[in-house]
Amino acid sequence: MTTSNAAPRIVLGIDIGGTGIKGAPVNVETGELVADRLRIDTPQPATPEAVGKVVKVIVDHFAWQGPVGCTFPAIVHNGVTMSAANVDQSWFHAPAQDILAKATGLPLIVLNDADAAGSAEVMFGAAKGRHGKIIVITLGTGIGSALIVDGKLITNTEFGHLIFPKDTIAEKYCSAKVKEDKDLSWKEFNPRLNAYLEHLQLLFSPDLVIIGGGISKKGEKFIPEMKNLRFELVAATLRNEAGIVGAALEAAKQFKV
Repeated sequence: MTTSNAAPRIVLGIDIGGTGIKGAPVNVETGELVADRLRIDTPQPATPEAVGKVVKVIVDHFAWQGPVGCTFPAIVHNGVTMSAANVDQSWFHAPAQDILAKATGLPLIVLNDADAAGSAEVMFGAAKGRHGKIIVITLGTGIGSALIVDGKLITNTEFGHLIFPKDTIAEKYCSAKVKEDKDLSWKEFNPRLNAYLEHLQLLFSPDLVIIGGGISKKGEKFIPEMKNLRFELVAATLRNEAGIVGAALEAAKQFKV
């Protein structure tokens, strides 16, 4: 019997959000962070130059030399950010992948932040081994979404930008930032989230919905309070680290690590 002494496959994952930018090296075989993550407040304004500098700080902090996976809170198509909901408007139609690769001097790939979280949950988390229609919702500065059908990710869904309830969009009604900014108690916030989940149910009839983002670590405060749902509702297994892990997975795939 022989045993393998091959070194683990490690890739740096960086998760860019409207409030914070965080990163860590990830063992892409297990989904585990191999060092404490570094978090830096997102610069204001979050221009390409300013964000690029923060990403470079994270790369240098880990003395990283290999490929980098980077999430971004926007529609990302072929490395170009096609929206800019919670960052500076100069990211609209910006070649984000080229900008951040140049800032770091390393091979780098950019993908939507919620798509990254969804990929991580499929590989290592609450969606692992699950079939059917799964929606991952990340509640943070905005609302991100990932749609997974029989294990396949359907990218750039942007369910946080659905018109809801009437004259606004969902992420301005029930994101974690809305809860914080309006100082809503759980008793006040939960009906908002419940109504949004019922709306997703009406539109998509999912089999499973996974709630991610920083709020997911307090799942006991809201999950038991959700009513009239036909689908299973759970907190993300990887919590707020899912974006970092998903970014690393995408870079490992792209650059064949």
